[in-house]
Amino acid sequence: MADRAAFPLAHELEEPYADLFAALPVYEMVTGAIRVQVQVFWLAEQSEPDEGSYCWAYRIRIGNDSANPVQLLERTWLITDTQGREEHVQGAGVVGEQPVIQPRTKFEYTSGAALGTPGGLMRGTYLMRDTPTGTRFDVTLPAFSLASPFPQAPLH
Repeated sequence: MADRAAFPLAHELEEPYADLFAALPVYEMVTGAIRVQVQVFWLAEQSEPDEGSYCWAYRIRIGNDSANPVQLLERTWLITDTQGREEHVQGAGVVGEQPVIQPRTKFEYTSGAALGTPGGLMRGTYLMRDTPTGTRFDVTLPAFSLASPFPQAPLH
């Protein structure tokens, strides 16, 4: 399950999958004045179940409802597959950026995850910085399910 939790799908998926994402449920978590929304889409055409490769795209919107600009410095993911194996992924920013999100605006990106099992869970945090004060703080990401049409054992 290497560092495949963020393979570069970034903006490539935005246009072709825009209609599909519009119909998907939204996972949401608010930390202070930062709202994070996640939508997940099963990528059948990129998955190879016979070879144990299952792929998803996820779109994340980060809204800044504070009075100050904030910068996303780091991401941390805990990815658990349906066999209970965990992978910890940490890195600078998201999709090659450390965006500054102005007050009352949003930053949006699309990325992807690949697992060796037909499902799993992702949860994590962003390390953010209030740009005027330099104060760093963690933003909790909503836990979300990576589901596919293939049978899978439930996670406990």
